[in-house]
Amino acid sequence: MDAELMTAWTDLRVCVAGAGLSGRAAARVLAARGADVTLVDARDDESLLAKAAVPGVTVRLGDGESLPPGTELVVTSPGWRPTAPLLRAAAEAGVEVIGEVELAWRLRGPDAPPWLAITGTDGKTTVVRMLARMLEAAGHRTVAVGNVGTPIVEVVAGGDGADPEPYDVLAVELSSFQLHWSSSIRPLAATVLNVAPDHIDWHGSFEEYAAAKGKIFAPGTLAVVNADDEWSVRLGEGAERSVGFTLGVPSPGRLGVVEELLVDRAFTGDPVREAVELAELTDVRPFAPHNVANALAAAALARAFDAPPEAVREGLRRFRPDPHRIEHVATVADVDYINDSKATNPHAAAASLAAFRSIVWIAGGLLKGADVDELVRSCADRLRGVVLMGADRARLAEALARHAPDVPVVDVADTDTGAMDRVVTEAARLARPGDTVLLAPVGASMDMFTGYPARGEAFAAAVGRLAE
Repeated sequence: MDAELMTAWTDLRVCVAGAGLSGRAAARVLAARGADVTLVDARDDESLLAKAAVPGVTVRLGDGESLPPGTELVVTSPGWRPTAPLLRAAAEAGVEVIGEVELAWRLRGPDAPPWLAITGTDGKTTVVRMLARMLEAAGHRTVAVGNVGTPIVEVVAGGDGADPEPYDVLAVELSSFQLHWSSSIRPLAATVLNVAPDHIDWHGSFEEYAAAKGKIFAPGTLAVVNADDEWSVRLGEGAERSVGFTLGVPSPGRLGVVEELLVDRAFTGDPVREAVELAELTDVRPFAPHNVANALAAAALARAFDAPPEAVREGLRRFRPDPHRIEHVATVADVDYINDSKATNPHAAAASLAAFRSIVWIAGGLLKGADVDELVRSCADRLRGVVLMGADRARLAEALARHAPDVPVVDVADTDTGAMDRVVTEAARLARPGDTVLLAPVGASMDMFTGYPARGEAFAAAVGRLAE
Protein backbone atom coordinates (compact mmCIF):
# COMPACT_ATOMS: atom_id res chain seq x y z
CA MET A 1 0.00 0.00 0.00
CA ASP A 2 1.55 3.31 -1.04
CA ALA A 3 2.07 6.05 1.56
CA GLU A 4 -0.41 8.47 -0.03
CA LEU A 5 -3.26 5.95 0.10
CA MET A 6 -2.35 4.99 3.65
CA THR A 7 -2.41 8.64 4.76
CA ALA A 8 -5.85 9.17 3.21
CA TRP A 9 -7.41 6.78 5.77
CA THR A 10 -5.31 7.48 8.87
CA ASP A 11 -7.47 8.84 11.74
CA LEU A 12 -10.50 9.17 9.44
CA ARG A 13 -13.63 8.65 11.55
CA VAL A 14 -15.60 5.93 9.82
CA CYS A 15 -18.90 4.39 10.85
CA VAL A 16 -19.43 0.89 9.43
CA ALA A 17 -23.17 0.16 9.44
CA GLY A 18 -23.93 -3.52 9.82
CA ALA A 19 -21.89 -6.20 11.57
CA GLY A 20 -22.43 -8.90 8.96
CA LEU A 21 -19.75 -10.53 6.83
CA SER A 22 -19.03 -7.54 4.59
CA GLY A 23 -19.30 -5.04 7.46
CA ARG A 24 -16.78 -6.90 9.60
CA ALA A 25 -14.43 -7.19 6.62
CA ALA A 26 -14.67 -3.45 5.94
CA ALA A 27 -14.03 -2.64 9.61
CA ARG A 28 -10.94 -4.87 9.73
CA VAL A 29 -9.44 -3.39 6.59
CA LEU A 30 -10.14 0.22 7.60
CA ALA A 31 -8.67 -0.29 11.06
CA ALA A 32 -5.53 -1.75 9.47
CA ARG A 33 -5.25 1.48 7.44
CA GLY A 34 -5.31 3.55 10.62
CA ALA A 35 -8.93 4.74 10.46
CA ASP A 36 -10.93 5.40 13.63
CA VAL A 37 -13.69 2.83 13.09
CA THR A 38 -17.00 2.33 14.89
CA LEU A 39 -18.95 -0.79 13.87
CA VAL A 40 -22.68 -0.50 14.66
CA ASP A 41 -25.60 -2.89 14.44
CA ALA A 42 -29.15 -2.87 15.76
CA ARG A 43 -28.79 -6.49 16.84
CA ASP A 44 -27.34 -7.26 20.26
CA ASP A 45 -26.49 -10.83 21.13
CA GLU A 46 -23.43 -12.66 22.41
CA SER A 47 -22.73 -14.57 19.20
CA LEU A 48 -22.71 -11.38 17.14
CA LEU A 49 -20.51 -9.63 19.72
CA ALA A 50 -17.95 -12.43 19.44
CA LYS A 51 -17.93 -12.19 15.63
CA ALA A 52 -17.76 -8.38 15.66
CA ALA A 53 -14.81 -8.17 18.06
CA VAL A 54 -12.34 -6.67 15.59
CA PRO A 55 -8.97 -5.41 16.91
CA GLY A 56 -8.82 -1.62 16.87
CA VAL A 57 -12.56 -1.23 16.19
CA THR A 58 -15.17 0.18 18.55
CA VAL A 59 -18.25 -2.06 18.47
CA ARG A 60 -21.68 -0.63 19.27
CA LEU A 61 -24.52 -3.16 19.27
CA GLY A 62 -28.17 -2.57 20.04
CA ASP A 63 -28.24 0.87 18.41
CA GLY A 64 -28.40 0.94 14.64
CA GLU A 65 -30.12 4.31 14.35
CA SER A 66 -27.85 7.07 15.65
CA LEU A 67 -24.77 8.33 13.82
CA PRO A 68 -21.63 8.23 16.00
CA PRO A 69 -20.42 11.78 16.80
CA GLY A 70 -17.74 13.12 14.48
CA THR A 71 -18.35 10.56 11.73
CA GLU A 72 -16.69 11.61 8.46
CA LEU A 73 -17.64 8.58 6.29
CA VAL A 74 -20.25 5.82 6.50
CA VAL A 75 -19.62 2.40 4.96
CA THR A 76 -22.94 0.57 4.86
CA SER A 77 -23.73 -3.09 4.48
CA PRO A 78 -25.85 -3.80 1.38
CA GLY A 79 -28.90 -4.87 3.36
CA TRP A 80 -29.37 -1.44 4.95
CA ARG A 81 -32.04 0.54 3.12
CA PRO A 82 -31.43 4.19 2.20
CA THR A 83 -34.32 5.06 4.52
CA ALA A 84 -32.57 3.62 7.60
CA PRO A 85 -32.38 6.32 10.32
CA LEU A 86 -28.58 6.22 10.57
CA LEU A 87 -28.15 6.62 6.82
CA ARG A 88 -30.72 9.43 6.73
CA ALA A 89 -28.85 11.15 9.56
CA ALA A 90 -25.61 10.86 7.57
CA ALA A 91 -27.24 12.38 4.49
CA GLU A 92 -28.66 15.26 6.52
CA ALA A 93 -25.22 15.91 8.04
CA GLY A 94 -23.55 15.89 4.63
CA VAL A 95 -21.58 12.72 5.42
CA GLU A 96 -20.85 10.51 2.42
CA VAL A 97 -22.32 6.99 2.45
CA ILE A 98 -20.66 4.25 0.42
CA GLY A 99 -20.80 0.46 0.33
CA GLU A 100 -18.14 -2.18 0.88
CA VAL A 101 -17.69 -2.61 -2.88
CA GLU A 102 -17.06 1.10 -3.39
CA LEU A 103 -14.65 1.03 -0.44
CA ALA A 104 -12.75 -1.84 -2.07
CA TRP A 105 -12.46 0.11 -5.31
CA ARG A 106 -11.07 3.16 -3.47
CA LEU A 107 -8.56 1.02 -1.56
CA ARG A 108 -7.04 -0.57 -4.66
CA GLY A 109 -3.33 -0.22 -5.11
CA PRO A 110 -1.58 0.86 -8.33
CA ASP A 111 -1.15 -2.76 -9.50
CA ALA A 112 -4.71 -3.87 -8.66
CA PRO A 113 -6.23 -6.50 -10.96
CA PRO A 114 -9.06 -5.45 -13.30
CA TRP A 115 -12.66 -6.35 -12.53
CA LEU A 116 -15.06 -8.29 -14.75
CA ALA A 117 -18.44 -7.54 -13.20
CA ILE A 118 -21.87 -9.16 -13.34
CA THR A 119 -25.28 -7.99 -12.21
CA GLY A 120 -28.87 -8.86 -13.10
CA THR A 121 -32.07 -10.01 -11.47
CA ASP A 122 -31.22 -13.68 -11.97
CA GLY A 123 -28.19 -15.75 -12.92
CA LYS A 124 -25.45 -13.66 -11.28
CA THR A 125 -23.88 -16.39 -9.17
CA THR A 126 -23.99 -18.93 -11.97
CA VAL A 127 -22.29 -16.52 -14.38
CA VAL A 128 -19.61 -15.37 -11.94
CA ARG A 129 -18.66 -18.99 -11.23
CA MET A 130 -18.70 -19.92 -14.93
CA LEU A 131 -16.50 -16.91 -15.62
CA ALA A 132 -14.02 -17.85 -12.90
CA ARG A 133 -13.69 -21.36 -14.34
CA MET A 134 -13.09 -19.95 -17.85
CA LEU A 135 -10.44 -17.54 -16.61
CA GLU A 136 -8.71 -20.33 -14.69
CA ALA A 137 -8.77 -22.52 -17.79
CA ALA A 138 -7.06 -19.66 -19.62
CA GLY A 139 -4.25 -19.75 -17.05
CA HIS A 140 -5.25 -16.66 -15.08
CA ARG A 141 -5.20 -16.48 -11.30
CA THR A 142 -8.68 -15.32 -10.30
CA VAL A 143 -11.41 -15.58 -7.67
CA ALA A 144 -15.17 -14.98 -7.59
CA VAL A 145 -15.98 -12.19 -5.13
CA GLY A 146 -18.67 -9.69 -4.10
CA ASN A 147 -22.26 -10.74 -3.67
CA VAL A 148 -21.19 -14.35 -4.18
CA GLY A 149 -20.06 -14.51 -0.54
CA THR A 150 -16.40 -13.45 -0.37
CA PRO A 151 -16.12 -9.77 0.66
CA ILE A 152 -14.28 -8.02 -2.14
CA VAL A 153 -12.62 -5.58 0.24
CA GLU A 154 -10.57 -8.39 1.81
CA VAL A 155 -9.39 -9.64 -1.58
CA VAL A 156 -8.54 -6.17 -2.86
CA ALA A 157 -7.14 -4.59 0.28
CA GLY A 158 -6.13 -7.51 2.47
CA GLY A 159 -7.61 -8.82 5.70
CA ASP A 160 -8.51 -12.07 7.40
CA GLY A 161 -8.59 -14.83 4.84
CA ALA A 162 -7.02 -12.70 2.10
CA ASP A 163 -4.59 -14.49 -0.21
CA PRO A 164 -1.17 -12.78 -0.27
CA GLU A 165 -0.49 -13.91 -3.86
CA PRO A 166 -1.85 -11.31 -6.32
CA TYR A 167 -4.66 -12.06 -8.75
CA ASP A 168 -4.61 -11.39 -12.48
CA VAL A 169 -8.30 -10.52 -12.68
CA LEU A 170 -11.38 -10.59 -10.43
CA ALA A 171 -14.80 -12.05 -11.28
CA VAL A 172 -17.16 -9.74 -9.38
CA GLU A 173 -20.85 -10.36 -8.66
CA LEU A 174 -22.72 -7.18 -7.77
CA SER A 175 -26.24 -6.84 -6.39
CA SER A 176 -28.47 -3.83 -6.92
CA PHE A 177 -27.90 -2.92 -3.26
CA GLN A 178 -24.13 -2.90 -3.71
CA LEU A 179 -24.36 -0.86 -6.90
CA HIS A 180 -26.70 1.67 -5.26
CA TRP A 181 -23.93 2.56 -2.80
CA SER A 182 -21.19 2.68 -5.48
CA SER A 183 -20.16 5.76 -7.43
CA SER A 184 -16.68 5.36 -8.88
CA ILE A 185 -16.14 1.68 -9.74
CA ARG A 186 -14.94 1.15 -13.31
CA PRO A 187 -14.89 -2.54 -14.35
CA LEU A 188 -12.90 -3.53 -17.40
CA ALA A 189 -16.05 -5.20 -18.73
CA ALA A 190 -19.48 -5.73 -17.19
CA THR A 191 -22.84 -7.26 -17.97
CA VAL A 192 -26.45 -6.73 -16.96
CA LEU A 193 -27.87 -10.21 -17.50
CA ASN A 194 -31.54 -9.28 -17.21
CA VAL A 195 -33.81 -6.93 -15.29
CA ALA A 196 -37.22 -7.87 -13.92
CA PRO A 197 -39.21 -6.56 -10.94
CA ASP A 198 -37.48 -7.45 -7.66
CA HIS A 199 -36.49 -5.65 -4.44
CA ILE A 200 -38.94 -2.85 -5.21
CA ASP A 201 -39.55 -2.47 -1.47
CA TRP A 202 -35.85 -1.62 -1.00
CA HIS A 203 -35.34 0.68 -3.99
CA GLY A 204 -38.75 2.37 -3.95
CA SER A 205 -39.61 1.73 -7.60
CA PHE A 206 -38.73 -0.54 -10.49
CA GLU A 207 -37.07 2.37 -12.28
CA GLU A 208 -34.75 3.00 -9.33
CA TYR A 209 -33.94 -0.72 -9.16
CA ALA A 210 -33.08 -0.77 -12.88
CA ALA A 211 -31.02 2.41 -12.55
CA ALA A 212 -28.95 0.81 -9.80
CA LYS A 213 -28.23 -2.16 -12.07
CA GLY A 214 -27.26 0.21 -14.88
CA LYS A 215 -24.49 1.81 -12.78
CA ILE A 216 -22.32 -1.19 -13.63
CA PHE A 217 -21.95 0.23 -17.18
CA ALA A 218 -19.53 2.91 -16.03
CA PRO A 219 -17.60 5.25 -18.35
CA GLY A 220 -14.85 3.31 -20.10
CA THR A 221 -16.37 -0.09 -19.26
CA LEU A 222 -17.10 -2.54 -22.07
CA ALA A 223 -20.85 -3.16 -21.76
CA VAL A 224 -21.89 -6.78 -22.39
CA VAL A 225 -25.58 -6.53 -23.22
CA ASN A 226 -28.22 -9.27 -23.30
CA ALA A 227 -29.77 -8.57 -26.69
CA ASP A 228 -32.83 -10.63 -25.70
CA ASP A 229 -33.61 -8.54 -22.61
CA GLU A 230 -35.27 -5.15 -23.09
CA TRP A 231 -33.81 -3.53 -19.99
CA SER A 232 -30.30 -4.83 -20.50
CA VAL A 233 -30.37 -3.29 -23.98
CA ARG A 234 -31.82 -0.04 -22.64
CA LEU A 235 -29.23 0.29 -19.90
CA GLY A 236 -26.41 -0.37 -22.35
CA GLU A 237 -27.49 2.25 -24.87
CA GLY A 238 -25.31 4.97 -23.40
CA ALA A 239 -22.17 2.83 -23.16
CA GLU A 240 -19.08 3.99 -25.01
CA ARG A 241 -18.33 0.41 -26.13
CA SER A 242 -20.60 -2.62 -26.17
CA VAL A 243 -21.03 -6.17 -27.40
CA GLY A 244 -24.10 -8.38 -27.14
CA PHE A 245 -25.17 -11.96 -26.59
CA THR A 246 -28.32 -13.72 -27.77
CA LEU A 247 -29.90 -17.15 -27.84
CA GLY A 248 -30.41 -16.62 -31.57
CA VAL A 249 -27.95 -16.59 -34.44
CA PRO A 250 -25.52 -13.73 -33.65
CA SER A 251 -24.97 -10.75 -35.90
CA PRO A 252 -21.52 -9.10 -35.99
CA GLY A 253 -20.59 -7.80 -32.55
CA ARG A 254 -22.49 -10.54 -30.69
CA LEU A 255 -22.12 -14.01 -29.25
CA GLY A 256 -24.93 -16.48 -29.86
CA VAL A 257 -26.06 -19.92 -30.93
CA VAL A 258 -25.70 -21.55 -34.35
CA GLU A 259 -27.35 -24.97 -34.47
CA GLU A 260 -25.67 -26.88 -31.59
CA LEU A 261 -22.78 -24.45 -31.07
CA LEU A 262 -22.01 -21.38 -28.98
CA VAL A 263 -20.19 -18.98 -31.28
CA ASP A 264 -18.43 -15.62 -31.05
CA ARG A 265 -18.80 -12.86 -33.66
CA ALA A 266 -17.59 -10.07 -31.38
CA PHE A 267 -14.04 -10.88 -30.24
CA THR A 268 -12.66 -12.02 -33.59
CA GLY A 269 -10.30 -10.52 -36.13
CA ASP A 270 -13.19 -9.93 -38.54
CA PRO A 271 -16.62 -9.99 -36.84
CA VAL A 272 -18.39 -9.47 -40.19
CA ARG A 273 -16.92 -12.53 -41.90
CA GLU A 274 -15.65 -14.68 -39.04
CA ALA A 275 -17.40 -16.70 -36.32
CA VAL A 276 -15.38 -18.58 -33.72
CA GLU A 277 -16.72 -21.76 -32.13
CA LEU A 278 -16.61 -21.55 -28.33
CA ALA A 279 -18.43 -24.64 -27.08
CA GLU A 280 -21.29 -27.02 -27.74
CA LEU A 281 -24.72 -26.78 -26.14
CA THR A 282 -24.00 -30.08 -24.40
CA ASP A 283 -21.17 -28.33 -22.51
CA VAL A 284 -23.77 -26.19 -20.69
CA ARG A 285 -24.92 -27.89 -17.48
CA PRO A 286 -27.62 -27.97 -16.35
CA PHE A 287 -29.02 -27.44 -19.80
CA ALA A 288 -31.83 -24.87 -19.98
CA PRO A 289 -32.31 -21.85 -22.26
CA HIS A 290 -31.54 -19.33 -19.55
CA ASN A 291 -28.40 -21.25 -18.60
CA VAL A 292 -27.20 -21.06 -22.21
CA ALA A 293 -27.62 -17.28 -21.93
CA ASN A 294 -25.60 -17.39 -18.70
CA ALA A 295 -22.83 -19.29 -20.49
CA LEU A 296 -22.76 -16.74 -23.33
CA ALA A 297 -22.54 -13.84 -20.87
CA ALA A 298 -19.64 -15.48 -19.02
CA ALA A 299 -17.94 -16.25 -22.34
CA ALA A 300 -18.23 -12.62 -23.46
CA LEU A 301 -16.58 -11.38 -20.27
CA ALA A 302 -13.84 -14.00 -20.50
CA ARG A 303 -13.21 -13.10 -24.15
CA ALA A 304 -13.01 -9.44 -23.13
CA PHE A 305 -9.98 -10.50 -21.08
CA ASP A 306 -8.53 -12.36 -24.08
CA ALA A 307 -9.46 -15.87 -22.96
CA PRO A 308 -9.05 -18.23 -25.94
CA PRO A 309 -12.04 -20.23 -27.25
CA GLU A 310 -10.75 -23.48 -25.78
CA ALA A 311 -10.73 -21.91 -22.29
CA VAL A 312 -14.43 -21.07 -22.64
CA ARG A 313 -15.23 -24.69 -23.46
CA GLU A 314 -13.01 -26.08 -20.72
CA GLY A 315 -14.42 -23.62 -18.19
CA LEU A 316 -17.97 -24.72 -18.92
CA ARG A 317 -16.95 -28.34 -18.49
CA ARG A 318 -15.30 -27.58 -15.14
CA PHE A 319 -18.25 -25.57 -13.87
CA ARG A 320 -20.48 -27.10 -11.21
CA PRO A 321 -23.66 -25.19 -10.36
CA ASP A 322 -24.35 -24.13 -6.80
CA PRO A 323 -27.05 -26.12 -4.99
CA HIS A 324 -30.75 -25.23 -5.30
CA ARG A 325 -30.46 -24.06 -8.92
CA ILE A 326 -32.32 -26.47 -11.24
CA GLU A 327 -30.77 -29.28 -9.25
CA HIS A 328 -31.88 -32.82 -10.10
CA VAL A 329 -32.71 -34.47 -6.78
CA ALA A 330 -34.02 -37.89 -7.84
CA THR A 331 -36.17 -39.81 -10.27
CA VAL A 332 -38.98 -41.69 -8.54
CA ALA A 333 -41.47 -43.81 -10.49
CA ASP A 334 -40.26 -42.22 -13.75
CA VAL A 335 -40.91 -38.70 -12.40
CA ASP A 336 -38.00 -36.23 -12.12
CA TYR A 337 -37.81 -34.10 -8.97
CA ILE A 338 -36.03 -30.77 -9.53
CA ASN A 339 -34.95 -28.34 -6.80
CA ASP A 340 -34.85 -24.70 -7.94
CA SER A 341 -35.46 -23.15 -4.53
CA LYS A 342 -33.33 -20.17 -5.62
CA ALA A 343 -36.16 -19.13 -8.02
CA THR A 344 -37.46 -16.49 -5.62
CA ASN A 345 -39.10 -14.11 -8.11
CA PRO A 346 -41.36 -14.47 -11.19
CA HIS A 347 -38.50 -13.93 -13.66
CA ALA A 348 -36.44 -16.78 -12.20
CA ALA A 349 -39.44 -19.08 -11.90
CA ALA A 350 -40.43 -18.40 -15.52
CA ALA A 351 -36.96 -19.42 -16.72
CA SER A 352 -37.15 -22.60 -14.67
CA LEU A 353 -40.65 -23.51 -15.85
CA ALA A 354 -39.63 -22.96 -19.48
CA ALA A 355 -37.01 -25.69 -19.19
CA PHE A 356 -39.52 -28.53 -18.76
CA ARG A 357 -42.47 -29.83 -20.75
CA SER A 358 -44.99 -31.32 -18.29
CA ILE A 359 -44.75 -30.01 -14.75
CA VAL A 360 -46.21 -30.43 -11.33
CA TRP A 361 -45.26 -27.06 -9.92
CA ILE A 362 -44.52 -26.45 -6.24
CA ALA A 363 -44.84 -22.73 -5.56
CA GLY A 364 -45.39 -20.20 -2.79
CA GLY A 365 -43.64 -18.12 -0.17
CA LEU A 366 -43.26 -14.37 0.21
CA LEU A 367 -43.98 -12.68 -3.13
CA LYS A 368 -42.59 -9.29 -2.04
CA GLY A 369 -45.33 -7.48 -3.94
CA ALA A 370 -44.56 -9.19 -7.25
CA ASP A 371 -47.28 -9.65 -9.89
CA VAL A 372 -47.62 -13.32 -10.84
CA ASP A 373 -50.37 -13.14 -13.48
CA GLU A 374 -48.05 -13.04 -16.48
CA LEU A 375 -45.97 -15.86 -15.06
CA VAL A 376 -48.99 -18.13 -14.64
CA ARG A 377 -50.33 -17.19 -18.07
CA SER A 378 -47.01 -18.03 -19.72
CA CYS A 379 -46.66 -21.49 -18.19
CA ALA A 380 -50.30 -22.65 -18.00
CA ASP A 381 -50.00 -25.09 -20.90
CA ARG A 382 -47.05 -26.84 -19.21
CA LEU A 383 -48.78 -27.53 -15.90
CA ARG A 384 -49.99 -30.99 -14.96
CA GLY A 385 -50.85 -29.69 -11.50
CA VAL A 386 -49.80 -27.22 -8.81
CA VAL A 387 -49.10 -27.58 -5.09
CA LEU A 388 -49.16 -24.31 -3.17
CA MET A 389 -47.50 -23.54 0.15
CA GLY A 390 -46.41 -20.51 2.14
CA ALA A 391 -47.72 -17.11 3.14
CA ASP A 392 -48.76 -15.73 -0.26
CA ARG A 393 -50.15 -18.90 -1.81
CA ALA A 394 -53.64 -17.33 -2.08
CA ARG A 395 -52.36 -14.80 -4.63
CA LEU A 396 -50.94 -17.61 -6.73
CA ALA A 397 -54.22 -19.53 -6.40
CA GLU A 398 -56.13 -16.50 -7.68
CA ALA A 399 -53.82 -16.16 -10.69
CA LEU A 400 -54.17 -19.88 -11.44
CA ALA A 401 -57.95 -19.62 -11.27
CA ARG A 402 -57.84 -16.80 -13.84
CA HIS A 403 -55.30 -18.21 -16.27
CA ALA A 404 -55.19 -21.98 -15.70
CA PRO A 405 -58.66 -22.87 -14.43
CA ASP A 406 -58.45 -26.51 -15.55
CA VAL A 407 -55.18 -27.25 -13.76
CA PRO A 408 -55.60 -29.16 -10.46
CA VAL A 409 -54.39 -27.10 -7.49
CA VAL A 410 -53.65 -28.45 -4.01
CA ASP A 411 -53.37 -25.91 -1.19
CA VAL A 412 -51.13 -27.00 1.70
CA ALA A 413 -51.73 -24.62 4.56
CA ASP A 414 -49.34 -26.37 6.96
CA THR A 415 -46.24 -24.52 8.15
CA ASP A 416 -44.81 -27.07 10.61
CA THR A 417 -41.64 -29.10 10.07
CA GLY A 418 -43.56 -31.82 8.23
CA ALA A 419 -45.15 -29.45 5.70
CA MET A 420 -42.69 -30.22 2.89
CA ASP A 421 -43.39 -33.94 3.18
CA ARG A 422 -47.08 -33.25 2.61
CA VAL A 423 -46.23 -30.95 -0.31
CA VAL A 424 -44.05 -33.58 -1.99
CA THR A 425 -46.62 -36.32 -1.35
CA GLU A 426 -49.34 -34.25 -3.02
CA ALA A 427 -47.05 -33.44 -5.95
CA ALA A 428 -46.26 -37.13 -6.42
CA ARG A 429 -49.98 -37.91 -6.44
CA LEU A 430 -50.56 -35.40 -9.25
CA ALA A 431 -47.57 -36.47 -11.35
CA ARG A 432 -47.55 -39.02 -14.17
CA PRO A 433 -44.59 -40.95 -15.61
CA GLY A 434 -42.44 -38.57 -17.65
CA ASP A 435 -43.48 -35.49 -15.65
CA THR A 436 -41.23 -33.17 -13.67
CA VAL A 437 -42.02 -32.12 -10.12
CA LEU A 438 -40.45 -28.68 -9.95
CA LEU A 439 -39.82 -26.61 -6.83
CA ALA A 440 -39.63 -23.10 -8.32
CA PRO A 441 -41.33 -21.17 -5.54
CA VAL A 442 -41.53 -17.61 -7.00
CA GLY A 443 -41.44 -16.25 -3.46
CA ALA A 444 -38.82 -15.78 -0.77
CA SER A 445 -38.57 -18.46 1.89
CA MET A 446 -38.49 -16.62 5.22
CA ASP A 447 -42.16 -17.26 5.95
CA MET A 448 -41.36 -20.92 6.65
CA PHE A 449 -37.58 -21.39 6.40
CA THR A 450 -34.34 -19.65 7.35
CA GLY A 451 -33.51 -19.14 3.67
CA TYR A 452 -33.86 -20.66 0.22
CA PRO A 453 -31.11 -23.28 0.95
CA ALA A 454 -33.10 -24.59 3.92
CA ARG A 455 -36.22 -24.79 1.76
CA GLY A 456 -34.32 -26.68 -0.94
CA GLU A 457 -32.81 -29.04 1.59
CA ALA A 458 -36.25 -29.75 3.06
CA PHE A 459 -37.53 -30.56 -0.45
CA ALA A 460 -34.61 -32.88 -1.19
CA ALA A 461 -35.05 -34.66 2.14
CA ALA A 462 -38.78 -35.11 1.53
CA VAL A 463 -38.10 -36.53 -1.96
CA GLY A 464 -35.58 -38.91 -0.38
CA ARG A 465 -38.20 -40.16 2.05
CA LEU A 466 -40.67 -40.53 -0.82
CA ALA A 467 -38.14 -42.65 -2.73
CA GLU A 468 -37.69 -44.91 0.28
